[in-house]
Amino acid sequence: MKAIVCVKQVPDTSGKVAVNPDGTLNRASMPTISNPDDMNALEAALQLKDDTGCKVVVITMGPPPAEGMLREMLAMGADEAVLVSAREFGGSDTFATSQILAAAIHKLGLEKGDVVFCGRQAIDGDTAQVGPQIAEKLDIPQVSYVADVVLEKDRIVCRRMLEDGYMTIETETPCLITCIKELNLPRYMSMRGIYSAYSKPMQIMDFNALKDETLIDRETIGLQGSPTNILTSFTPPQKGGGMMLEGADRSACKTLAGLLAGKHII
Repeated sequence: MKAIVCVKQVPDTSGKVAVNPDGTLNRASMPTISNPDDMNALEAALQLKDDTGCKVVVITMGPPPAEGMLREMLAMGADEAVLVSAREFGGSDTFATSQILAAAIHKLGLEKGDVVFCGRQAIDGDTAQVGPQIAEKLDIPQVSYVADVVLEKDRIVCRRMLEDGYMTIETETPCLITCIKELNLPRYMSMRGIYSAYSKPMQIMDFNALKDETLIDRETIGLQGSPTNILTSFTPPQKGGGMMLEGADRSACKTLAGLLAGKHII
């Protein structure tokens, strides 16, 4: 039994966001972090390892520097890492990215009892599409927006968050689930984990390693395999500073009402 965790290195959007003329993010000029929802997916896999002793494999598609992120996850407790990286994969949208990741997971092999964990969505795209698309291309069951997960023999019982409540779903394995932040609190790296991270195996899969998989070819990956087109992009103007009104007397209320009326809010 193994848990495969799909992770992504994303720009740190808490700072200034740089955009190229073609509408894509200028990732080279921005610091990167591990996608927050993916950390919840990793923690869910590590908790499954704590309970069952399964192997945890983290996998990402990205440039060579993403190896540093994978090493951190090995230090947190993952057993193996896979870096999917090649120039042929550049420019992939969610459709092409899911093709590539599905091919890599297919190469790793999925068996009864295996679970693929993904974060709900990435903070750079916010599409929440890659996880479900991977499941569709691997032809395995999927449960999205998972807030709780329990393994019962060879089946997974998930508590799925809805807009107005929760839904309990039971599914057979192998399956894919996408995790939300309410699922858990990710652990920190340990000193022992940091010490052992560089002795754990890391596999690099390029286009040549995956081209024999039936899920990808030149026409389904990269920019040419991406049906998504950016028509226009812009940086939204910065919002002005707020106005603070002190006091709770009649005068302050009158001033507030006048300001709201002037903006046609009331």
